Amino acid sequence: MHHTNHFYGHAHVFARYCRLERRRPPRINGYLQHGWNALDGFGPREKYVPATPKFVWSDAMRRRGWARGRRDYYPIGAPWLYLTQMELGEPKTPREGTIWYPFHGWERQHVDGDHQRLIDEIREVERGPVTVCLYWLEFGEPEIRSLYERAGFRVISHGARGWMKKGTDPLFPYRQLAELRRHRRVASNRLSTAVFHGIAAGCEPAVYGNPMVLANEDPMHGGVARVRRLWPELHGAEVALATAREIADEELGVSYRVSPEEIKTVFGWSGETNDL
Repeated sequence: MHHTNHFYGHAHVFARYCRLERRRPPRINGYLQHGWNALDGFGPREKYVPATPKFVWSDAMRRRGWARGRRDYYPIGAPWLYLTQMELGEPKTPREGTIWYPFHGWERQHVDGDHQRLIDEIREVERGPVTVCLYWLEFGEPEIRSLYERAGFRVISHGARGWMKKGTDPLFPYRQLAELRRHRRVASNRLSTAVFHGIAAGCEPAVYGNPMVLANEDPMHGGVARVRRLWPELHGAEVALATAREIADEELGVSYRVSPEEIKTVFGWSGETNDL
């Protein structure tokens, strides 16, 4: 299995959906999209084994990939949709405040930006309590984490994404879902996976603030300007919720969700025995 299929516990979510051993998911015969971007959900310079399936969230991802000359796409809906389908229910207390996701880097690319400027912008816009969710890398940097803590925000992390099948926290998406369901709003300084997850979890979205800069950001994505040009409706401190839900449904692939039997067939799991 390609190691990115384990990111954020996505393979574990699908194993549970198929009633298989979730602690050690079977090998997926293909590449599983692990996050949203303005292309096809995969890295712009990634190299793939020819004729190997790419399991994407939606037909929108497939179309954008085809425009770049890539093939072998299979839209199956985002892992997030399967998780929310299995984890039904709302918290007993009313939703309150905003969960804010600052744009983050990853192991090989760090983010350069003014966190204090972003804090000032958050304070100017948000009227209720704010939870700032940092990526595990930034959460592990006391200088960054303490800035948000001193601002009076609740600061959390959902856990580690994992790398090369090591350090994956399969509870990551469950923590994210629990946090999103307790907040009224979800916000970020860039349109991102977390924003789409929040919309699907019932949050009112917002995208505003200093977008920051990713070190050596690949121009194939088109940068912040392209994302704002393609999805202007999702940018701003206040966003039309009905429109946001319509776009999120398309990007997450709501209409492309399939049955456990179909997942087992396309993933090459048909011969696996049930966990129950």
